[in-house]
Amino acid sequence: MHKFENIFESFLFNSRFAALLAVLGSLFSSVVMFIMGTMKIANTVVMFWANITGAQDTAHNSGALVALFVSSVDIYLFATVLLIFSNGLYELFIKNTDPALRDTGPRRHWLKVNSLDDLKSSLGKVILMILIVWFFEKSLVIEYHTALDLLYLGLGILLVSGSLYLTHGRIKHPMHDPGG
Repeated sequence: MHKFENIFESFLFNSRFAALLAVLGSLFSSVVMFIMGTMKIANTVVMFWANITGAQDTAHNSGALVALFVSSVDIYLFATVLLIFSNGLYELFIKNTDPALRDTGPRRHWLKVNSLDDLKSSLGKVILMILIVWFFEKSLVIEYHTALDLLYLGLGILLVSGSLYLTHGRIKHPMHDPGG
């Protein structure tokens, strides 16, 4: 019975490598999204250049160009979510990639994942930023016809500001923390 227990526990422990599928899938998706964001920026720059040189008949106003650039930031933020998820899963299930062993600088300190709560917290912050960028992008292209439309915009800005304030209050800043 003891031998069966050892075999089962070894199998159970090694089953953690199934998480590699999610790690690799998320990593690949992240790279695709980074490429997609870069291609969107390149297309927007080409469109802008065509408008300046007169090679294109349709003129884009600056608000539309800003919205296109902001939407590429949105794509980059989602790619970042996938990258954080991939790194977090790897660190939780496969191997602890302690940044202190490689680098003494603060570069990867934000990515250290000790638990699922750490991973959820990191993902939540980036998702909040995606929503803020999405709100900003929509506020650039929407047409305001009535005072109520502007009131809704103001309320939206107030809610976004409040969410940033609440999130900022929960973040520990290593530079300001005397203990770390």
